[in-house]
Amino acid sequence: MNLKKILLPGFLLLCLQAIVSAQSGIIDTKYGKIEGYREGNIRIFKSIPFAAPPVGDLRWKAPQPPIAWKGVKKCTIFSASPIQPKPEPFLCWSKEFIAPPAPLSEDCLYLNVWTGASSATEKRPVFVWIYGGGFISGSAACDIYDGLEFAKKGIVFVSINYRVGALGFMAHPELTKEGNGSSGNYGLMDQVAALQWVKENITAFGGDPSNVTIGGQSAGSISVYALIASPAARGLFHRAIAESGGIFGSFQMGTLEDGEKTGMALQQKLHADNLKALRSLPTDSLLSASPGWGGLHFAPVKDGRFLPSDFYKAFREGKFNQVDFLGGWVTDELTMFGIEKISKEKFIQTVHEEYSGNADKLIALLPHADSAEASASLREIRQLSFAATSPYILSRYNSRPVYIYEFSHVPVDKPGFPNYGAFHTADVPFALGNLHTWDRPWRPLDYDTEKNMSAYWVQFIRTGNPNITSLPRWESYKTGVTLEIGDDLISQKKNLYGELLEAMTAE
Repeated sequence: MNLKKILLPGFLLLCLQAIVSAQSGIIDTKYGKIEGYREGNIRIFKSIPFAAPPVGDLRWKAPQPPIAWKGVKKCTIFSASPIQPKPEPFLCWSKEFIAPPAPLSEDCLYLNVWTGASSATEKRPVFVWIYGGGFISGSAACDIYDGLEFAKKGIVFVSINYRVGALGFMAHPELTKEGNGSSGNYGLMDQVAALQWVKENITAFGGDPSNVTIGGQSAGSISVYALIASPAARGLFHRAIAESGGIFGSFQMGTLEDGEKTGMALQQKLHADNLKALRSLPTDSLLSASPGWGGLHFAPVKDGRFLPSDFYKAFREGKFNQVDFLGGWVTDELTMFGIEKISKEKFIQTVHEEYSGNADKLIALLPHADSAEASASLREIRQLSFAATSPYILSRYNSRPVYIYEFSHVPVDKPGFPNYGAFHTADVPFALGNLHTWDRPWRPLDYDTEKNMSAYWVQFIRTGNPNITSLPRWESYKTGVTLEIGDDLISQKKNLYGELLEAMTAE
């Protein structure tokens, strides 16, 4: 018997099937086959379930594995965004920065993949993007989070949804008794579940599960730091990018007890008898009782389980996920809220209240001769506290390289739209190479900034070091260097805000 004649046709058939699947965009995941679509050489898959729908009895529980399916699931349009207040543009954030207004649903735990790989053997670097939105809003479907440009540069780009607001971050005494991973950190657990899915499935998309970078901005940046701090995320990522936001400084993450009090306040506001009654309420009721910034606010809590109860202690003792890190801020983080006008006396009082033992040193470093100086100085320390203190503190304790930047480039004006400077989130389309998704009359200067910034990001995702020969050198922060990405140049700044940050972060 000639085995070659028997086996060869079967082998050729399998090869042919694999080629046809690749050309049609079909991928075989752990839970079933999916079919995406192509844009040029990039294969795109949207709305891939990474967890079971967190509805009914699964509301306020750790994400469960996806429900396996038969046949081929079409993954060509974005899933519903998480339940949140009606998404609409406001302040500096035009429609490109905002979740699509519909659909919104509790059934939102899906992710999206862009890949230029043609086979599972390529092992390309993987980048997982986590959106911002103050933990009350956001969506992977925002225009500026498109993954096409990074995929063209050899990165397997993944964007994920996670639960927000009360559905994502309500702590409650009954939830604490249930255990189930954590009380009040369900949105963060969603992020871990998505990373676990990436670890198990990304090879099929040509991605390397041993070379995964997480990244995010604002609440997404705070999430990146939380994942760095969380033992639940250990081994699921190898590099991290955090843009404008962190777990130290002015974002005061509450304790489990604080979160439980907010959860009980929601229960009382809804006249619900217990957790079972809360689980049976329609989402509209939950949303009306916690409508966003004006109502009860839900965010991650330091529960001592999923997250350390004391971040400073955990970082001092090296009890965190030490990874290559790139992070920073924009120069006009708080411009959209205006400048709080205060007197010299009120400035001195405020600094003493917030920085106690280091207040005199800070006051000596900051101009405050009159109201104008005092108001500008207060805004400066507010901005640094929100976005700069966390990468600065991480640099003290991380054994891996830390690269810090300040984004001062001001996007070109949009006719009829206020100029907010280098505003909060303005850096994201530049970093992700997505100016084409943002409607402004872009100049060559803007495109140059986009090209350079995204090149640094891509190189960091590939290697853990952002440096390439065609761009100015970016030293790690162990040398005291912050890279300024400015209007007309990129330059290294030695000890930028160094004395201020040292005084603000002294323990």
